[in-house]
Amino acid sequence: MHAITLHDQVASWQEHPAPGPLEASEVRIHVAWAGVNRADLMQRAGGYPPPPGASEILGLEVSGTVIETGPGVARLESGQKVCALLAGGGYAEEVVVHQAQVLPLPAGYGLREAATLPETFATAWLNLFMEGGLNHVEGGAERVLLHAGASGVGTTAIQLCRTFGHPCFVTVGSEAKLEQCLELGAETGWNRHHGSFVEAVKAWGGADLILDPVGGSYLADNQQVLNADGRLVVIGLMGGRHAELDLGRMLMKRQRLIGSTLRSKSPHAKGVILEELQQHVWPRLARGELRPLIDRDYPIQRAEEAMAYLESNASIGKVLLSVAGGD
Repeated sequence: MHAITLHDQVASWQEHPAPGPLEASEVRIHVAWAGVNRADLMQRAGGYPPPPGASEILGLEVSGTVIETGPGVARLESGQKVCALLAGGGYAEEVVVHQAQVLPLPAGYGLREAATLPETFATAWLNLFMEGGLNHVEGGAERVLLHAGASGVGTTAIQLCRTFGHPCFVTVGSEAKLEQCLELGAETGWNRHHGSFVEAVKAWGGADLILDPVGGSYLADNQQVLNADGRLVVIGLMGGRHAELDLGRMLMKRQRLIGSTLRSKSPHAKGVILEELQQHVWPRLARGELRPLIDRDYPIQRAEEAMAYLESNASIGKVLLSVAGGD
């Protein structure tokens, strides 16, 4: 098969050994589309190695067609169109993954749209509702601050907050991005180029939950706007890995700081998240209440260009790679 290989951090499409024989509960998928995520950029730069035993090939989410099933696989069959959450290996013609990490497509969805779902929706759902403790019964009404609101995870989280009744405030990097976030359902927001978001969020009423892919440089400001009993869920380190924590504020306001990563979770743990998505999110996708936002796509041979575009922070929504393409 062909796959993306890295040489001196440069990605190229080359011949590569195919994944080996299937073990119990595994399926082999012929990849149609792969999602591009910031974790891929971090891995390429040497800062985010795959978990032990995972493929060294980039790529954490794909859509495609099941072409082989291993022993013990009952709910999936050859020829079925699916999407999958991976620990690595998505920038390739084939992937092998545990069946727990695979879902059928939502009704009415094609393979291109479905490639945007696994990593982005799993990350947003995990950190808003499972780690962050938001109520996913509609009308929960806790207030959410989303940093990087125009990212793939951000645009997904906005829609989930809107659907389940949680007002959200977004921080973004341009007025165009802010306008798009408001159209998706954010209540209000802040262009980070205008300075600190602290006073604007305080005037809005503060946040009960903050979803933060920035980390270090935002910690002090996040603490200032986090309400009593609030939760700060850190899912990335774009702003650095070191910062000063005000323990006095944390104690007095009963704030909770939660670090969260999805990639290193076990197949069983990922399967639990995907089961919740299939129960609570897939029907809403099928009804059009939620919709993934795709910025643009590139042929897999132009993966380097796609990653450069994502790294530029110009994107609004997901960036995709076409491997076999199709709907």
